[in-house]
Amino acid sequence: MEQRLVLLLLALASVVTASAQNREKSSAPNRVQRSFTVVEATIPQMQAAMRAGRITSRELVLQYLTRIALYEDKLHAAITVNPNALKEAEALDRERARGRIRGPLHGIPIALKDNIQTTNMPTTGGALAFDGFTPPYEATLTTNLRRAGAVIIAKTSMTELANWVAGAPTPMPGNYSAIAGYGMNPYDPRRDPRETSFDGRPALAAGGSSSGVGTAVNFWAANVGTETSGSILNPANQNMLAAIKPTVGRISRHGVVPITADQDTPGPLAKTLTDAATLLGAMEGTAPDPNDPATGTCKRPPNHDYRRFLKPNGLKGARIGIPRAYYYDEVVAPGTIFPSGGLRPDQKMVMAEAIEILKKLGATIVDPADIPSVISADPQTNLLLWNMCSGDQNGKGKDENCSVVLKYGMKRDFNNWLKTLGPAAPIKSLTDLRKFNLAHQAAGAIKYGQSQLDISDEMDVEGDRARYEADRAKDIALAGTYGIDAALKENRLDALVFPGAAGAAIAAKPGYPTVIVPFGTIPNEPTPPFPDGFDPKPAPFGISFTGTACSEPRLIELAYAFERATKRRKAPPSFP
Repeated sequence: MEQRLVLLLLALASVVTASAQNREKSSAPNRVQRSFTVVEATIPQMQAAMRAGRITSRELVLQYLTRIALYEDKLHAAITVNPNALKEAEALDRERARGRIRGPLHGIPIALKDNIQTTNMPTTGGALAFDGFTPPYEATLTTNLRRAGAVIIAKTSMTELANWVAGAPTPMPGNYSAIAGYGMNPYDPRRDPRETSFDGRPALAAGGSSSGVGTAVNFWAANVGTETSGSILNPANQNMLAAIKPTVGRISRHGVVPITADQDTPGPLAKTLTDAATLLGAMEGTAPDPNDPATGTCKRPPNHDYRRFLKPNGLKGARIGIPRAYYYDEVVAPGTIFPSGGLRPDQKMVMAEAIEILKKLGATIVDPADIPSVISADPQTNLLLWNMCSGDQNGKGKDENCSVVLKYGMKRDFNNWLKTLGPAAPIKSLTDLRKFNLAHQAAGAIKYGQSQLDISDEMDVEGDRARYEADRAKDIALAGTYGIDAALKENRLDALVFPGAAGAAIAAKPGYPTVIVPFGTIPNEPTPPFPDGFDPKPAPFGISFTGTACSEPRLIELAYAFERATKRRKAPPSFP
C-alpha cells in the first residue's frame, strides 16, 4: 500500500505542476479557448482534436493523470504510473508540430498489463519477488507501440502471474496480487460483504488477470492485456469493453512473463472495437519477431492495419452458429448424472435479443450449431470431461484425467524466460520463486497459497515431455479439430457466437481468436447470495465471435457491424 500511495502522490504532483503551468498560459492575451474531455473519447476523436489544435498529447496525459489521482485509490487499476508520461507526450507533440505523425496512435496514452516488460517502469507480474524489478529489455510489443507513437502511461493491475499462483483449495480471486491488492469493478466498486468471501475482494468481479478497470473508467485510452485462457475476454466482458483475443502467435510474446507459449497471447482492450483494432495493428508491428517464431503464423493485413475490416455491413450474408449445448443449454456429459453449463433465464434473454439483432443485420443463424466434441457420447472424446490440471488435487499421481499443458508449460517457459533476464533476474527458477514466497508469507506473498506453482514445479521438463505432448495433441483435437473447426466446417460458418466470455476456454486450447463487444447487463447473483440489504448493481454482459486460426479480419467485420448497430456501452456512472 505504501507503493500505491507513492504512485498517487506522483500523479497528483504532475497534476499540480501542470495545472500551474496551464494557469500561466491561460492568462496570456488572445488565447483561443479549447474544450476537450477524455471521458469516453475514442482514439479517432483524440486524433481529430489534436489535428484541430483543440488539445495536445500532453494535455491528454494530464487529464488522464487527474482521473487517476481522483479515483485510483478506490479502484486499484494501476500498479505503476509512468512518472515521465508528460515528458514523453511533449516530445510527441513536438514531432507533430514538425509534421511528423507516426500513425493513429501518435500521442495516445495506453496502459500495459504489468507482465509486459518495460525498461522505464518496473515489470512485476504482481508478485512480491519482482517488486520494483526493471527488466534489462522491453517486450517487442512495447517497442512496437512506442514506434507507433503511443505514450505508455501506466502498468495495470492484474491477477498475480496471470492467475497461475493459487488454485484449489484456496483459489486466488481474479485481479488480486500481493503488490496491488484487489482490483475493483467500477460498475460496482464495493467489497464483497458475504462472510464466506469477506477478504476485500470486489462484490462485482473485475474479470480475468488483465485489468480492464482503468480503460472502463477512462484512466487511459486503451490497454494491452494477455490471455492464456480468458484473461482478455473476461475483463472485457466484466467492464463493458471491446477486446480482441488474437490467434496465438499473431502478437509477439517476447518480453512477456509467460504461463505457456502454447496458449499465451497479448491483445487489446478498449472502449470501442475501432480503438481495439487500431491498437492491434500497432502491437503486431511490421514484420514477424525473430524472438518469437510463432509470429509467422498469420498473414498480416496491408500496412498491418485492421481498421480496414471495420465494415458496417459486415454481418450481411454471414453464417453465424449458436453452440447451444453447454454454452446456452445444460447438458449431461457421458458417464455423469448431473447437468452442467447453460445460461440463467436473464442471460438467455440477453442472448435471444442479440440473436434477433444478428438476423436483422443480415446474418443467417444456424441454431443449433453444436460443437461435436461437446456432445460426443464417447467419454474419451468429450471435451467437457477433459479439463486442465489445476490446484493441489491435480498434482503428480492425481492428474490422469486432465491436461498437463499449463502446469508443464509454466515450468518450461517461466524458467526459460528467467534466463533471458541474465544476472538482473531477482530469482533464477520457479523453485526459487516458491522458496521466496514461503519465506515472505508474513509480508503477504502468498495469501491464497501457491498450489499452481507447486504442481508446475514438480513437472520434469524432459521426463514428462511425452505426457505433455500427448495432452497437447488431445487439447488441439477436442477443442480445435473436433471442436471449433468441426462446428464451423459442418455448418459452413463464419463464426460461432458465445455468451459473454463463455467460449474463452475452448478457443484458448488451440490458440484461436475471439472478438468481444459490449451488449447488455445481467443481475449480479452469486452463490451463496448477498446478504439482505445489499443492493448489487447489474453486471455487464457482452457477446463474442470466435473463429479458427488467423480469422481476426472476418471476426472484426462481424463484431463491428454488431457493435455499430447496437452501441450498448455505458460508462461507469460513479466516475464522471
